[in-house]
Amino acid sequence: MGDKDNKTILLDEHGDPVTIPESEKDKRRDGSLVQMEKEHPSTLIVVPLNENILFPGMTIPMVLESSSSQNAVEFAMTQGPYIALVPRIDPLPNEVEEIPTPHPREVSNFGVIGRALKMLNLPDGNRSVVVECIARVKITRYIRVKPFLIGRVEYPADTYRDTKPNKALWRAARMSLQELFKEIPGLPEGFNVAAANLDGPAQLTDFVAAHIDLPRVERFGLLSELQVEKRLAIVAEALTRELELARLAGRIRDDIREKVEKTQREYYLREQLKAIRRELGEEVDQKDLLTQELEEKIDIEGVPEEAAKRARKELKRLEVLNPESPEYNVIHTYLDWIISLPWTQETTDSRDLRAARRILDEDHYGLKEVKERIIEFLAVKKLKPERKGALLCFAGPPGVGKTSLGQSIARCLGRKFYRFSLGGMRDEAEIKGHRRTYIGAMPGKILQGLKSVEVRNPIFMLDEIDKLGSNSISGDPSSAMLEVLDPAQNHAFLDHYMDIPFDLSQVMFICTANVKANIPGPLLDRMEVIDIPGYIVDEKVSIAERHLVPRQIDANGLKPSQLKFSRTVLQAIIEGWTAEAGVRNLERAVGRVCRKVAAKVASGQVKGKIAVSTKSIPDYLGGKRVAKESLKSPKVGTAVGLAWTPVGGDILRIETTRMPGKGRFHVTGHLGDVMRESVDIAVSYIRANYKVLNVDHGIFEKEDLHVHFPAGAVPKDGPSAGVTITSALVSLLAGKKGVRPNGKIAMTGEMTLSGDVLPVGGIRDKVLAAQSAGVQTVIVPFDNQKDVAEIPKHTIKGLKFVYAKTYPDVLNVAMQL
Repeated sequence: MGDKDNKTILLDEHGDPVTIPESEKDKRRDGSLVQMEKEHPSTLIVVPLNENILFPGMTIPMVLESSSSQNAVEFAMTQGPYIALVPRIDPLPNEVEEIPTPHPREVSNFGVIGRALKMLNLPDGNRSVVVECIARVKITRYIRVKPFLIGRVEYPADTYRDTKPNKALWRAARMSLQELFKEIPGLPEGFNVAAANLDGPAQLTDFVAAHIDLPRVERFGLLSELQVEKRLAIVAEALTRELELARLAGRIRDDIREKVEKTQREYYLREQLKAIRRELGEEVDQKDLLTQELEEKIDIEGVPEEAAKRARKELKRLEVLNPESPEYNVIHTYLDWIISLPWTQETTDSRDLRAARRILDEDHYGLKEVKERIIEFLAVKKLKPERKGALLCFAGPPGVGKTSLGQSIARCLGRKFYRFSLGGMRDEAEIKGHRRTYIGAMPGKILQGLKSVEVRNPIFMLDEIDKLGSNSISGDPSSAMLEVLDPAQNHAFLDHYMDIPFDLSQVMFICTANVKANIPGPLLDRMEVIDIPGYIVDEKVSIAERHLVPRQIDANGLKPSQLKFSRTVLQAIIEGWTAEAGVRNLERAVGRVCRKVAAKVASGQVKGKIAVSTKSIPDYLGGKRVAKESLKSPKVGTAVGLAWTPVGGDILRIETTRMPGKGRFHVTGHLGDVMRESVDIAVSYIRANYKVLNVDHGIFEKEDLHVHFPAGAVPKDGPSAGVTITSALVSLLAGKKGVRPNGKIAMTGEMTLSGDVLPVGGIRDKVLAAQSAGVQTVIVPFDNQKDVAEIPKHTIKGLKFVYAKTYPDVLNVAMQL
């Protein structure tokens, strides 16, 4: 194709030149374009559009998306400015750098004829053309595909039926368009003018399709649809949808504007108020004062550099926030925690071991071994203050003074004391805090305690660590405690709320537990455990005289001259009204007596001093609550064992019987698995040694045996009843009395199948229980001699001890040969 003698030359379907008359060309006069004449060209250069879909009546600048499109438009503008703008059926992705000339099957049959008004060069090297879209065209066939598309076109006419429904639809669509323009702020006035001058439904549909953001599928359908009423229905629905969205956006915009204006107005008024106060010489507002105060505290409170850096960062955020904002209070609380923690404050330890020993003796009676361990611990602390890894754990039954020992240690060292209970704690956030994203978040118990005592080296008493929860849905508190108690980790303890490392290495942690076996293994491995046994009767009497009676007399408003407890009375109360390893129930009983006496004194019923006697105890405390177990006359098939309980020792009677049967065996008494195994071991030992024990072996096939442990409601378990069970069965099967007629015998020890007697625990409490029950001879394992030696001599006066290595040693003493 080319330009020759001022004639427009195009090629026909055979490739031959076709001459277009001058009447079908645009003429350029004075740099402007003239109107195209009524007859449009039947052959046009086709410019494919990748994303855009154009409609008649549009005048837009269009970036030419490929070099072929640029060449096609340049050529068209030299021959006559008309081009066919046809959209692709499936647009290419934006990532494609050079868009190739499409195949005719890849573009739509419908498009628009456009007049290229002006070509522009863009800074990025691309070219843009300003196009005026005139009318719809339909490509009937293509006569060329290279170097660009050339096709035969026709100009289809719109069809419209002028019916009442169509008129109503046209009117509704026009009103919706006007309402939509009102809802869109900042719209150029030309849009309203153009919309008001639309001649008919066809122009309305093209105008809406051109200027309203519609899905590509709908735009594609509107371009190819020639029935105006169908286009009108699509446009009316689209306008209704866009109008609803515009109204919703308007409401949202109004709400935002109102909030912004309110904030700006408040800020402006506050700034004016500040300026007025400065002019009057008044002080700055509370927010500025608070910010200044926080900044000063960060500098003078000894906050470490890392914490100070975080605090200053949060302080900058606080300065720009409105005091009424929720986040303002969150940041203020966080900064308050940072400056309130004792980062450097600490107390000076006392190193006077004599004073420490005196304090321990004043606060606690007995517990000699425990006090020695504490003095040794304090001595090492004195010689090497920087030594880490000291973690004590007091293990023992309730009421023996574990918590008060921690308070005494605090007095010895001159440190502050803080206690909290871990019993039932199942949320690790109680230890390590909640993250600040949660409403009402706060640090864990550790940092709360440090803030309370205001020093970084207090004594922390962690009570009931054996009852600490683990592996719950809220985390694992026992694992969280590792970071607190482990000396290798607690120098950089990280609380979730603070999110700043805090040094806990100067804190002395003391834990307490009732059952050492229930402490999680990793925690127990890091502790130095000190076992605190239960008190014997003499110790309880002395504790009551020194501490409990004076405290209760004072607590109930009495004077020492008004009430007297003798040692005999206190011992009677201990044995008849309390059953415990500690002294809590004893103190309650003493307090009850004091209250009754106080009531008599206050009412004037008595004057002078009241001396409580053993006979008058029931008047104050009611009948006895503890029945003292005593030995009964020995019978065949019985034996007396010794048991340990959380409240001290006790004697354990074992009964056996036999009856005609088929060799069945019964065990009753609420026993645990270990105790049932001890019964099985005893039976197996007797059957294996029936000749030595003078037992008829046929009994095990012809008779049924039954072993019973009285007090069936009380759970029982443990291996220490092995020798007692064996002795009861030997007595039953050999026809011998359970104990010698002239002696009262009790025993304890674990049995093996080979007849060895193994050591057991709780010897101290068991021996004291035996003496209380009137036992004269106690059989204990040979390896428990050291435990017997630790019992005060005056408390076991009159008892005879037999130390057994094997069961024959027990048999020779316990059975009447």
